[in-house]
Amino acid sequence: MAKQILLTGGAGYIGSNTALELLNAGYEVVIVDNFCNSDEKLDERLAGIPVYKADVTKYGELAEVFGKYDFHAVIHFAALKAVGVSVREPLEYYANNVGGLLTTLRLMQAHGVNRIVYSSSATVYDPAGPLPYTETSPVGNANSPYGQTKVICEQIIRDYTASNPGFTAHLLRYFNPIKGAVKEKPRGVPNNLYPYIQQVHEGLREKLTVNGNDYPTRDGTCVRDYIDCTKIAQSHIAPLEAETPGLYIKNIGTGNGTTVLELIRQYEQENNCVIPYEIGPRRAGDIPECYCAG
Repeated sequence: MAKQILLTGGAGYIGSNTALELLNAGYEVVIVDNFCNSDEKLDERLAGIPVYKADVTKYGELAEVFGKYDFHAVIHFAALKAVGVSVREPLEYYANNVGGLLTTLRLMQAHGVNRIVYSSSATVYDPAGPLPYTETSPVGNANSPYGQTKVICEQIIRDYTASNPGFTAHLLRYFNPIKGAVKEKPRGVPNNLYPYIQQVHEGLREKLTVNGNDYPTRDGTCVRDYIDCTKIAQSHIAPLEAETPGLYIKNIGTGNGTTVLELIRQYEQENNCVIPYEIGPRRAGDIPECYCAG
């Protein structure tokens, strides 16, 4: 019998791509999502997957799903993720991101599910720390409430794992996902660069706004480590079968830093198009550079 894997927030961009990879690897996938930032119509390749509309911060709603299955593991994607919005609405981000993880862990404990793969972020790294980031780089002092929720959630998982000798936790620190087999379809104005570029290319938006060009980088725009979302999705499979309990941390990136303007030019070359853009003000919570050691 195929192992059952719960994907909280599984209808989102990385969640959908991971669901597809898990199906291809022979797992049985169950998705829980409140659809606050994702489309309720899943990619056709995910047809047949059980999908439950539920809020992971609400114990009763999530408990109904846990009661129906015998989960081998949980991959916890469910979180609000817009850096700039988190600066304006920190209480919502702490309540959702931290509260959702706590509810999920409580139900995992109640149902004897001893394996979690946590969707973390490079934003946990101390922005004052040296580049490139490695798994042993200092964490904390995040530039945004979003990043700080990831720092807090990682610590919660550390503490819970330490108190449970049979528990296995993998913290996957994503850098910046782009592309992927399943396209990102955000609600409203995209908070991430790549879907914004795509929408301009498709004529859904007139132009792209680049958030600042006065950073201390080679062209004044932010440097990020952009990685294909399919590779991010594939990185969730090995942790599902790791045999030794304990805490594991892994950066998911390419080791290459690319500026915003360089990514725009790459997209134009790959798609034989021109992406009109304007320079806007800096976005709250952004740091000049963020990339891993590869």
